[in-house]
Amino acid sequence: MSRVKVSRENVLGYRARAQGLDRSGGTGESAGRLEGLLGIGVQDTPAGTVAAALAVRGVSQRPPKTRIVWTWRGAPHLHLEADLKALATATWPVDDADATRRIANPRIKDGARRGLAAYVEAATAMREIVTEKLPKGEVSRRVSEAVPDDLNYDCEPCRARHISGGLFQLIGAAAGVEVLTEGRSTFLRPLPASLRPKQIPQAGSGLAEMLLRYLKVNGPASMAALAAHTGMTATAVKQYLPPGLVEVETPVGKAWIPEEALDELLAAGRPELVRLLPGGDPWLTVRDRELMVPDPAQHKQVYRVISNPGVVLVNGDVAGTWRAKLGKGRVLEISVSGRIEQPQLLEQEAQLLAPARSAGEARVTFA
Repeated sequence: MSRVKVSRENVLGYRARAQGLDRSGGTGESAGRLEGLLGIGVQDTPAGTVAAALAVRGVSQRPPKTRIVWTWRGAPHLHLEADLKALATATWPVDDADATRRIANPRIKDGARRGLAAYVEAATAMREIVTEKLPKGEVSRRVSEAVPDDLNYDCEPCRARHISGGLFQLIGAAAGVEVLTEGRSTFLRPLPASLRPKQIPQAGSGLAEMLLRYLKVNGPASMAALAAHTGMTATAVKQYLPPGLVEVETPVGKAWIPEEALDELLAAGRPELVRLLPGGDPWLTVRDRELMVPDPAQHKQVYRVISNPGVVLVNGDVAGTWRAKLGKGRVLEISVSGRIEQPQLLEQEAQLLAPARSAGEARVTFA
């Protein structure tokens, strides 16, 4: 049977609604259609992205009973407290080969070869050390002293020998620690006992449910996209696909969507909205970026090696980029580059961003 073909407009419209960009739930402190996004987590890279991503979805305050934890690929994500135990095992390597591959630092090859044992040793140390709020650097130093030395390496910038940064963050959820950002400093503190697993996982489990959640929000998605999200290989992640998926053909190749969401995908059209998205917004960090930003010149502007700009999204397309700084009188000064047909709409959107950047109001200028 031939694959169902879906258009770029179908995908854009579906994701805009699934990610809460259409504000179908309204605006306010906890309104908006955020259940899907929070079900997979909202990445907070760079710090402050979560607040801005919620703001553009019409949510002025971080939802209650949420925490920022190192989960997918060791990156900080905002999650519902109710999901933290499941995430601790779903983000854990499924076997020794998977564990070794995820430890990408070539300077700890011997330690990486020990697979899951390396993860368990490091997570056990972190859990025992983080019994109170501590600076991230202090935790790193103490964990480095506690783990076998083959998990440490000589770091020239730090002029010290310490644990691989990648492994250090990959164990955060299982170790049961929360990530706190205060200014430019990062702290770790233990999650309440009720929110973390009783024991360090011996192997990953529950991944299929999390993949289903991802596909409901960011679908249709390719196997490569699922692999990139989880930090696994496409071959490995394919073994954990949930049942009930439909294969479709998008403009950039084959992808999968839950069967229950297919009708909504096919009925979706180009989203009619104007938004000021932060550079790390979930809309932009999906893995099929050539579908979201197909123009090569725009692609280079949006996806930088360092410090992506914010994006002016108009009806699903990138109409421009923006940068912001906090000016005098706590005014958020937003500088927009690009030709915008309805600039007055950006003024309204900018006011939603202001509180997320600790500003009282916002001012938009055009470069």
